[in-house]
Amino acid sequence: MSTENNSEESVSIKVEKLDPKSSRVNLIVKVVSKSEPRETVSKTDGSTHSVVDALVGDETGSIYLTLWDDNIEKIKNEDVLELKNVYVSLFRGAMRLNLGRYGSFESSEKSIEVNTDNNLSDRQLEPPRRRPTFRPAFPSSEPRGRRRRFRERR
Repeated sequence: MSTENNSEESVSIKVEKLDPKSSRVNLIVKVVSKSEPRETVSKTDGSTHSVVDALVGDETGSIYLTLWDDNIEKIKNEDVLELKNVYVSLFRGAMRLNLGRYGSFESSEKSIEVNTDNNLSDRQLEPPRRRPTFRPAFPSSEPRGRRRRFRERR
């Protein structure tokens, strides 16, 4: 007998459970405050976009949610939101929630008290180390662990 749950309804996690690798998570949060909109220019096409950081949270903690363009006006202070399919990224060493292309939100009727003392975005984290992508075509020394296959002829 299988105990697998194939229902459409997914389980929401709490803010304190988020980490920099969290992706495709669902949360129910309350908007505490929104910053003033700032303008940024896209690196890909040079277009200008508006960005706002909204402090959201639940009874376990809080985190900044990054809102872009049209979503800025859709969210007000004190709104309770059901966030679906969101992910966490690091921006300047701090965790941020992002809707991304596949994330969404809708209003909720639940009442939530927010714990702003445990703000996950206040913690400075180091981004994961990346492996170097540059490999010289002709290394100056022999590759490690290999012997030369051929020898000089005399």
